[in-house]
Amino acid sequence: MKIVHSEGHRAHHPRHFLVRGVRKQSEEVPHRADILAEAAHGAGHAFVASEAHGRGPLAAVHTPDYLDFLQHAHAAWQALEGGSDEIVPNVHPQRHAATYPSHIVGRAGFHMADTACPIGAGTWEGACASADIAAHGARMVMDGERAVYALCRPPGHHAYADMAGGFCFLNNTAIAAELLRGRWPRVAILDIDVHHGNGTQGIFWRRADVLHVSIHADPAAFYPFFWGHAHERGEGPGEGYTMNLPLAHGTADLGYLQALERAFGVIRSYDPGVLVVALGLDASEADPLGALKVTVAGFGQIGSAIARLGLPTLLVQEGGYVSPLLGDTLVSFLAGFESGRA
Repeated sequence: MKIVHSEGHRAHHPRHFLVRGVRKQSEEVPHRADILAEAAHGAGHAFVASEAHGRGPLAAVHTPDYLDFLQHAHAAWQALEGGSDEIVPNVHPQRHAATYPSHIVGRAGFHMADTACPIGAGTWEGACASADIAAHGARMVMDGERAVYALCRPPGHHAYADMAGGFCFLNNTAIAAELLRGRWPRVAILDIDVHHGNGTQGIFWRRADVLHVSIHADPAAFYPFFWGHAHERGEGPGEGYTMNLPLAHGTADLGYLQALERAFGVIRSYDPGVLVVALGLDASEADPLGALKVTVAGFGQIGSAIARLGLPTLLVQEGGYVSPLLGDTLVSFLAGFESGRA
């Protein structure tokens, strides 16, 4: 398996993470990418350095106002009297606003869904590096690679066209899918992160050319709470092209694989030319943020099953946080995927 990677992600190192009113150290740290890279390298996978792909892939998914905000927000925030090192919004209009704000405090609230996505001095650089990894992986698949793993960090699937959230700033999965649409008329996204890919769903909500299927822990009492419920199916031209499979908390290998088979039925019916997998590893039984109990061996079975779809596939790293099993979980998934393709 060819793995696209970049050290540029290190520029983003968030400190702030508010959990039930308590400020904690963020789980989305550079070390998680180090663990994944070291494990993949140890398993013999080949690494490819990503290249800069410019603003075009970002602008195809995200709005101009939002990209401008991400690029320049930190400097504007630092100009405030008493401004903190990281941007953490203290107002959240939740889009009932009548006017797009001009003040940086208002813009932060408008473009940041929660307090889990603080913007630091290097966030824009790190997020762009992550998006370049996804774009590079997509280009490789377009050029004939049957499977590529884009080791993206920070993750992206909670980011909307104009709003960050849940550790995510630029939606790497959506950026890759949009690029792949340049080659294939129908693209399928399978999101297996423990959290629902609400940003990706929102971006493709009214479109029929990108199918979005997400398997995740039931959001009734789990992030992102407001999205990811089974009745959400898309809207307008996109109605029926969104499928959510929320799982009971504590679901382990068997229940997960059964949900995966349901997802495969929808994907096969859609008949896409290419598959993008939003590869969250946080459904692991050992993940600090997880609500599911998938084992290391279970991830190998998941990888093998996905590979048997027989589609050109881009794996885009999403969640999966520091635990003793993180590296083993990735290696098991990739080994399973390769065995499924054999």
